[in-house]
Amino acid sequence: MEKVELVVLGLSASPAPPNSYALILKELGGNRSIPIIIGAFEAQAIALEIEKTQPPRPMTHDLIKTLIYSTNITLTEVLISDIKDGTFFSRLVFEEEDIEIDCRPSDAVAIALRCGSPIYINSYVLEEVGMISQIENDTTGFQTGTFDIHKQTKSKLEQLQLQLERAITNEDYESAAKIRDEIKMFLGN
Repeated sequence: MEKVELVVLGLSASPAPPNSYALILKELGGNRSIPIIIGAFEAQAIALEIEKTQPPRPMTHDLIKTLIYSTNITLTEVLISDIKDGTFFSRLVFEEEDIEIDCRPSDAVAIALRCGSPIYINSYVLEEVGMISQIENDTTGFQTGTFDIHKQTKSKLEQLQLQLERAITNEDYESAAKIRDEIKMFLGN
């Protein structure tokens, strides 16, 4: 089965369900991306690794990395293998004896980031849920762009969410906070 490599584009607060985040993964060398809704704990685990922040005590994903390294096995890749009823499925794929372990995508990404392993998605899953993104650099050096899901016009909320994702990706946290507040006002929170 054909697969496509992904990179972590960023995290974004998600308005529904409460206390959830969108993990944005983008195809390497392409223009499609996928959002995966994840919980706050998993978002924190991914953010800590992206920012290379060391918590005072090891988190669960750090323990898993330690177990992997201490048993001398190699995490070859993480594979987002399927989507059923809006739920993504993934696997940790190990080199030794073709070991594959079922795993939530958020946990798989957190572990892949810690182990320096590539993240892949089966191409048919990306075809089904991938959003086309056109990202260009403007004169300020920030990335600007639009996301087009099946060429439909975006709602105000979707536009705000995309602006928030770009601000976070560009580490413009002041703008991100303002956009977050605008989203809350839009939702009546």
